[in-house]
Order: sequence, then C-alpha cells, then structure tokens
Amino acid sequence: MSTHDNPVPLESRVNLVPVRVVVRDAQGNAVPHLHREDFQLFEDGKPQIISNFTVETLPNLSGGAAGASSDEDKAGGTAPAQPRPAFVLPGRFVALLFDDPHLNLQDLMQARIAASKYLEKYLTPTDRVAVFTVSGQMQTDFTDDREKLRTNLEHLLPRGVTAGDPSQAADCPVMDYYEAVEIQDHHDQNVTDVATQDAIACIEAESGAQSSQSATAQAAVIEEAQALVASTALRMEEMGDQETEYAFRRLREVVERMSLLPGQRSIVLISPGFIYPNRESEFSDIVDRAIRQNVFINTLDARGLYVPDLGDISQATNDPDPVTAGYRTRLHLDGESTQVNVLIDLASETGATSFHDNNDLGAGLRELVSAPEVYYLLAFVPQNLKYDGHFHSIKVGLAEKTRYTILARKGFYAPKHGETPEQVAARDIQDALFSQEEQHGLPIGLQTQFYKTDATDAKLAVLAHVDLAHVRFDKANGRNDNDLTVVAALFDRNGNFVTGTQKVIVMKLRDETLAKLSQTGVTVRTNFDVKPGDYVVRLVVRDSNAAQLAAESGSVEIPY
Repeated sequence: MSTHDNPVPLESRVNLVPVRVVVRDAQGNAVPHLHREDFQLFEDGKPQIISNFTVETLPNLSGGAAGASSDEDKAGGTAPAQPRPAFVLPGRFVALLFDDPHLNLQDLMQARIAASKYLEKYLTPTDRVAVFTVSGQMQTDFTDDREKLRTNLEHLLPRGVTAGDPSQAADCPVMDYYEAVEIQDHHDQNVTDVATQDAIACIEAESGAQSSQSATAQAAVIEEAQALVASTALRMEEMGDQETEYAFRRLREVVERMSLLPGQRSIVLISPGFIYPNRESEFSDIVDRAIRQNVFINTLDARGLYVPDLGDISQATNDPDPVTAGYRTRLHLDGESTQVNVLIDLASETGATSFHDNNDLGAGLRELVSAPEVYYLLAFVPQNLKYDGHFHSIKVGLAEKTRYTILARKGFYAPKHGETPEQVAARDIQDALFSQEEQHGLPIGLQTQFYKTDATDAKLAVLAHVDLAHVRFDKANGRNDNDLTVVAALFDRNGNFVTGTQKVIVMKLRDETLAKLSQTGVTVRTNFDVKPGDYVVRLVVRDSNAAQLAAESGSVEIPY
C-alpha cells in the first residue's frame, strides 16, 4: 500500500452535457416530486436518453448548519476539536454583481438603496454576501459584515471600461451600439440610410451649407456623410463590444470564484441589460460553467418598470420625412427592448429567475437571492458527438402536457476534447468537495486534532478513517486492488477556500493483509499549518473500482 499527494482544487473537462431544469406552476412555485420518466430531452430535435437524473431540494437556511464532531485524543499533547460547532456554518453565498459600465446614475442609486435594505432586514446568520462590479472597482468579497457591505454600496458609481464615453463618442450623428451593429454586421440598408441622413444634417449644420446647393456639392456631402456613418458605426461597435466583453469576462470570473464555495451559490446580476452580437459562444460557455459549478445567475433589470426613452420628441416631429422619423424611433425602441434579453436568457438557462418590468427592486432582490426550492439536474451523452465546437440545440419537455413553465438551457457548444476516466474522477471529487451535502457511498469517519505551536500558529490534523470491510476490491495477480483518493480541505468562516491536500492510497493487498485491515480499517492523516480562527473542514473519499464516494464536513475553532 502506497500513498502520494496532490494539490487541490481539481479541474476537468466533461463529456456529459448537464441541464439544470426548474419547473414552475402557474403561481410561480417550483414543482417537486417529478421523476426521470416525466422528462423528455431533445438535442437538435432528436430525443436523447437521460443518463443522469438528480432531484435537488434545498435545505432551510434560517437556522444554520451543524458540523461534525471530533473524538477526544489526549495523546501527544493534542487537543480535540469541540463536539459542536463554535460558529454558524455559512450555507448561502450571494454575489451582487453591479454592471456599472452599463448602469446610469439614477438606476444605480435605486439598486444601491434596494441592496442596502436587503442587507439590513433579510441577511441571515448563514448568509455571506459579496459586492462585485463589472469594472472591478469598489468591491467587497464574501462576508457577513453588514456595515462593510453597506459602506461599499454607498460608493458605487457608473464607471466606464472603454477608452471613451460611448454616450459622448458620437455627438453627431447620434448612434448607439445596436444601430452600429445593424450597420456593420447586418448591413441593414434602411438603418444605413437613416444614419446617412442624420450625418448629412450634421455636416450641413456644422458648415452652414444650404440644402439648395449644386448637385456636385450635394454629392460631395453625401459621400462625406457615408464615410462619417461608416467610421462612427465602427467606433461605436468597438466600444460597445468592449463593454460586453468586460461584462461576460466578469461573469465568468465570479462563477469561478463561487465554485470554491460550499452551499448555495447565487449571482444577482444588476444591470439594464446589453446586447452581445458575435459572442453567443461566450454566453453559452458562461451558462455551461454556471451549471457545472452549481451557480445560479439571477438577473435584476435595474430600470424597473421600463418606460422607453423616446428621445427628443420635438426633433422627431420636425423631421421633414415622417417615414424616416418613425423608422428612427422604432430602431431606438428595438435596441432598448433587446437589452433585457440577455438578462432573461442568463437566468432561464441556468435555472434561475429574472426580475424585470417592476419598480420594487427590493422585493426583486429578496426573490432572487434564493435558489429554487427544488430543481432537477439532467445530463445526457450526445450521440455521435464531434469535437468541433459547433452549437447544438437543447429542448426539455414533460411527457404529459401540463401548464407548467420549464426553465432550462437552450443549447451547448460541442467540446474539442473527450473526457478520460481520470477526469471523471476529478470532477466527482471537485463537485463533492465544494458542496455541503454529506454522501455515504463509503464508510468513513472524520476526526480533527490541533495544538498551538506558539501564540500565532497551530497545527491541525484531519484524520480520515475508512472501513475497508465494506470496500470492494478487484483481484489481480493474487492481490486485492483498489485505490482510494482522500481529499481534505479547509474553508474559513465565510466559506472561502483556504487550502487542501489530496492523497492517493494505492492498495495491492495480499489476502491476509486485507483480512487484517478489514478488522482495523485504514486511517489517513492530513496536517495543516493554520492561524487562530474558525474553520470548516471538508473530507471527500473516492475509490477507483466502484467509483463510490463519501463526503463529510466538520468545524474546528483554533483559539487565539
């Protein structure tokens, strides 16, 4: 029997396509008690076999969570951890992600007020909240310190992430990101014509030229206007795309940050919405990452009950061409209404909730911070999948027609690499490590011991005892073979990953050795150097033969 160590956390790529499904009734309540046979799943219109099916029911987080106790061990001057937790274990993590590049001051202030009231009235002892921004400025990591969070919220302001201010980038002709995309990418002639007329008006106003000038002069103005439209559209698209890139990048970073946390993980993206042309694959990647990391992306439209901004009505009324004026207004409305689609899609495809068309942002936050009471995790292995990165549509339905609403992802992009057995094992362990659920696939016991080395340092030992009498071994060359992967990790009182170690126990045991160890079991000890404070201990053990897995949590207080 040999042992070797590896660091954690672990990473892997997977072939299984995960689909988180939330089913709601007419009153908006999550529907429980559904089974695998109740669901139908289609890829590119073809029915698929649901190879994995799990029902996830969230616990009541109002009273905190209990940790595992430790046995007394006085040998060697060690002091055991107390048999009860010295603090309330965090159970729910909420990241308030403010889209400060897209938010205007009025909407951001309303969102700040709503968030402050939520923290004041509804934060529970098991909650940890972070304030993040797309710009990366003025942030507070996960904490239960209400005052620290409130102070941070007070300093949030709209902040640009581009080289210039998009609202001032093209005073004349006025053009937004949506219009620029229609001109640059979709080559919409109607939009180009309207923008050209606006550019002509700008040129004539600046030069003082009259519309009654010669045909040659008018042709020169039109040519100049077309060049101005092209340059303005290019500049506005680059600036808008940069803001979208920042928003998606920050979402990915927050999802990855939350993957290192136990318990419920919810992001609330507070934004007026935005468009994301030519970035559909990035959107799908964010959805895929969120589902795999068990993160819900809820969204809140900070505009509240949205009233379209019609701009300067008098200017539209005085337009010499009413058809052009009407088209310009419709184009503007289309752009503003399209913004909310990203909020609706991010929420629905991750099984979360989108709150929009409502001015009660406080009620919206209270609704969004919690994951659905029950949801379903489906997975399937695509048939004849080519590792080419192409998009495949997904549709989830119920076998019996009902009036239920189904929230699920709309598709996925094929991976470019397959999954090895080692990666399957790594994924199983990582999922269990950053969860709070206990699993009992293997018979294990968790103990902790510590002793102070000086006033500011301590040694903490995590002991994993495995009962080998109930572990399956394979016989090969007269030996009983199996490998055990033992992962021990520490989290601080706010659920932040501190450190972890993975040990692989390679067992090739003779019959007499196995008989002896079946009586005594095997104990794996992991040592950590720690500072005084409160810690959550997470232990995961997985065997290689039957892929059985066990996971337990405990808590320990290292006194100051």
